[in-house]
Amino acid sequence: MKLYIKYMVSLRCKMVVKDALENLGLQCVIVDLGLVEIIGDLSPEIRDELKIILLKAGLELMDDKKAVLIEKIKTIIVEMVHYTDELPKVNYSDYISEKMGMEYTHIAKIFSEVKGITIEHFIIAHKIERVKELLLYDELNLTQISYMLNYSSVSHLSQQFKKVTGLTPSFFKQLKDKKRIALENVGIV
Repeated sequence: MKLYIKYMVSLRCKMVVKDALENLGLQCVIVDLGLVEIIGDLSPEIRDELKIILLKAGLELMDDKKAVLIEKIKTIIVEMVHYTDELPKVNYSDYISEKMGMEYTHIAKIFSEVKGITIEHFIIAHKIERVKELLLYDELNLTQISYMLNYSSVSHLSQQFKKVTGLTPSFFKQLKDKKRIALENVGIV
C-alpha cells in the first residue's frame, strides 16, 4: 500500500517516518521523499495513530488526490534541485512530465491552481535556495554554481538571485546572519 506524506523533504523526515511506521508494527518496502510503501493495508485506527505521530513531527498523511499530485511534483523538484550533483540538461517541463507520467500542461495547471504559483517560479525559488546553501558552504565559486544549476551565465544567476532575495550573491555571502528558508517553506506565497 502506498502512502503519501506532505512536507517530507529531507533525510531526517525519512528517518522519522520509518521510525513511526516501525513503532506501529508496519513493514516498509520503500521510504522515499513524500512516498512510503508498506506491506498490507492500514486499519482506520492505525491510520489515525500514524496521522497523529506524523503531525507531531510536522508531517501530514495525505488523502486528497490533488494534494498527492502536488506533493509528487514538489518532491521531484526538491530532489532535482537539492539532492543531485547536477540538474538535468533537458527542459524541466519534460523532466517533470516524464517523472510523473503525465502531460505537463495538465500538471502545471493543477499546480498553479492549488499552490498559487507556477512550477517555474517554484523551481526558481528552490534554485535560489540551493545557491544560498552553496554560497554558505564556500566550496564553489559563482561560475561553478551557475554551471551546476544550469544557468546560462553568472550574470543570469545573479539577476535571478537579486530578483528573488533583493541582494546580490556577493552581498549575501558577506552577511553575518544569512537567511535561509526551510525546504518545506520554499515557494510558499
